Amino acid sequence: MTRKLYWEDSHLATFEATLLGHQTIDGRTAMILDQTAFYPTGGGQPCDTGRLGPFEIVEVTIDDQDQILHWIDATLPGNDALKIGDRLGGEVDWRRRREMMQQHTGQHILSQAFFQLFGAETAGFRITDRSTEIDLTLDGDAADLPDSIRQAEELANRIVFDNRPLRVHEVTPAEAAQLPLRKESFITDCIRVIEIADFDWSPCGGTHASHTGEVGLIAIKSWERAKRMVRLHFLAGQRALADYRIANELTEGLARRFTVPREEIVGVLERQQEESKRLLRRNRELNQLVAEIEARRLLEALPPGPSGYRQVVRIFDDRDFDEIKLLIHYLVAGERVLALLATRQEGMARLVFARSADLEIDVNRLMKQAVERLGGRGGGRPDFAQGGGDLHPELEQILGGLTS
Repeated sequence: MTRKLYWEDSHLATFEATLLGHQTIDGRTAMILDQTAFYPTGGGQPCDTGRLGPFEIVEVTIDDQDQILHWIDATLPGNDALKIGDRLGGEVDWRRRREMMQQHTGQHILSQAFFQLFGAETAGFRITDRSTEIDLTLDGDAADLPDSIRQAEELANRIVFDNRPLRVHEVTPAEAAQLPLRKESFITDCIRVIEIADFDWSPCGGTHASHTGEVGLIAIKSWERAKRMVRLHFLAGQRALADYRIANELTEGLARRFTVPREEIVGVLERQQEESKRLLRRNRELNQLVAEIEARRLLEALPPGPSGYRQVVRIFDDRDFDEIKLLIHYLVAGERVLALLATRQEGMARLVFARSADLEIDVNRLMKQAVERLGGRGGGRPDFAQGGGDLHPELEQILGGLTS
């Protein structure tokens, strides 16, 4: 079995190992070593990456035989020269390792904070590309949860700022039973336990900081209810710093734009949002008034046809489709009107047909005829239909000829 150097020293980034075997599967080669500092994916923590000899390690996994597999691109030059017994130098991507250590240690601290304060157990843990997630058995009203989360976050960061030491213990199940473990371990031989001084004991096979101060900061970004639990999304260490920089640049930029201190930005945006809503309502009222007047003028200039109804056929350029639908509403509000409207917009023709309630013309049938000519799709009810298709140089003639 491969010796797990990352268990012995999470800060170990370089090592040497002997190649015990290798296999190629689906265009990738997996190397098996006598010892490794590369952490394999597992327990909610992504694997380490880095280099092994001349090769880039793209993934590290554990197979069904508990072998640690170091995966490289099988097409790389020199891959076919690998021999059992070769000595290879390994180098773990330290920036990634430190990031994973900060997130995983932060999870231990935050999970124990929730357990101490509220008796909430951690039922799930995942480090993703964007944040770290923990699922908690945290009860309570939704209105009270923000305050509970804030309390746990403050306790967790007090532990971080205390810079308490972490210790690794490898114990038997009998010895583990005597420890104040936050969660039960189902391992039956040697159990690896992570102790945070005077705070937490937890069985875990991941990589962790040597002192809580290495975590830097724990910031809870968001939470939601998930399967009768509370799912938290948090950032620790360099991830928290990167997120702070984004948030700070955004708020400072807004403060400069509105020429107010950033503490007043929310108030400014709320006032602007209310003003925008007021203007939208006013704009909607004006659009309705304009559409009503336009419809009246169109109908006044159009005498009834031979069939005893007025037919409005109009094509607009780059006119908003919602405005067209509002106009057609007023056109057919009166008696004996058939309206066939279109707008040329973003390289296509968008159509809306409607008729007055006292006409028996099926505009849905007319729409299907039109979109078939235009190579598009559309449909609706006998009194109202809409659709679209390709721009056609004879669009007006197509619409005008639908009822001839």
